[in-house]
Amino acid sequence: MAMEMQSGGKMMGFLVILLVLFIEMAALTTASRNSFSTQTLEVQNQLKLLNKPAVKSIKSPDGDIIDCIKLSHQPAFDHPMLKNHKIQMTPNFHPEGVFGENKVASKMKPGSSRNVTQMWHLNGRCPEGTIPIRRTRKDDLLRASSIKAFGKKRHKTIPQPKSADPDIITQSGHQHAIAYVDEDKYYGAKATINVWEPKIQQPNEFSLSQIWILGGSFGEDLNSIEAGWQVSPDLYGDNHTRLFTYWTSDAYQATGCYNLLCSGFIQINNEIAMGASIYPVSSYHDSQYDISLLVWKDPKEGNWWLQFGNSYVLGYWPAFLFSYLSDSASMIEWGGEVVNSESDGQHTSTQMGSGHFPKEGFGKSSYFKNIQIVDGSNNLRVPKDIATFTEQSNCYDVQTGKGGNWGSYFYYGGPGRNAKCP
Repeated sequence: MAMEMQSGGKMMGFLVILLVLFIEMAALTTASRNSFSTQTLEVQNQLKLLNKPAVKSIKSPDGDIIDCIKLSHQPAFDHPMLKNHKIQMTPNFHPEGVFGENKVASKMKPGSSRNVTQMWHLNGRCPEGTIPIRRTRKDDLLRASSIKAFGKKRHKTIPQPKSADPDIITQSGHQHAIAYVDEDKYYGAKATINVWEPKIQQPNEFSLSQIWILGGSFGEDLNSIEAGWQVSPDLYGDNHTRLFTYWTSDAYQATGCYNLLCSGFIQINNEIAMGASIYPVSSYHDSQYDISLLVWKDPKEGNWWLQFGNSYVLGYWPAFLFSYLSDSASMIEWGGEVVNSESDGQHTSTQMGSGHFPKEGFGKSSYFKNIQIVDGSNNLRVPKDIATFTEQSNCYDVQTGKGGNWGSYFYYGGPGRNAKCP
């Protein structure tokens, strides 16, 4: 009898343990389900906020969907200060010399380069009165570290050429090869940028080539307007080269975003989509393709305008978005940037530009040509005293030059990890 009672007691204890485990698992499942439901709801709400009702949708050969959105329904107008904003359909002034310089640039030497377009154009165009917006998908949001972080750069990613402490520059894992000016007041910048499709080692890394328009200090209050091309698997889900813009008024902390992924930039053009892939791109020792970008401050309204190529005025960043840039920029940078995550304890093999060093020259190394700034008289001119900066020249380098129809130019980039960059 005692043995039976003991056996029964053990069985009861075992059942109690099973019951406790079942309750805990049920609680975990419920919590997990609730967490999943919360995330699903957040994703759905964000997609609804970003993807406005489309007049027409175009399936691009690269897999993107481009939605043609009514001009007045674009994400910019979610901003409380833009509720009653009257859209400025054309800039009051272009910088003097802009059209003449474009004509000169088209005769560039050495070699020959060609203009580019966007891949979605192969399957259609957006009608007048709309703007093309790359549709954000659920997977795009889920790749981000959080819904809040989607479409945003990380803090402290701007190259700081004159920093006394190199750790301040490299602690974010970002590396650069740039040319810059910082001894004046600037009201815009222009360049023609060679377009490539650099190889990316890790999905959380990127490679870009861009213009930075900067105001303020490199602390917590930096203002930045940026435009160029990038390859970013984390942001776009692929390795295509894409046109992009970025802005921030507080050093990437809370304000700003890529492209039209938040309210800010007001687009007026129905032909070019921010974040859409650029087509075609350059090939090593073969055809070269480039894009011309101009950012300038309207002397009358104070808005910062963006022009792509010779013909496409894309839109503007309203002056009220910024503090320092509401007056002028104090620094202009042109060049490349990569993320070096050192995932395997070695330098990344993510390429910058063409993935080849500047010494290889045209057709092999990537370039910026016809570098110009906009001065206080709204004139485009060649900047004085261009300086260069790179954290590790054995990984990515930059070399400037001047002359001929290229004006001020530089070659830049590199392969990342190599025998001299372990």
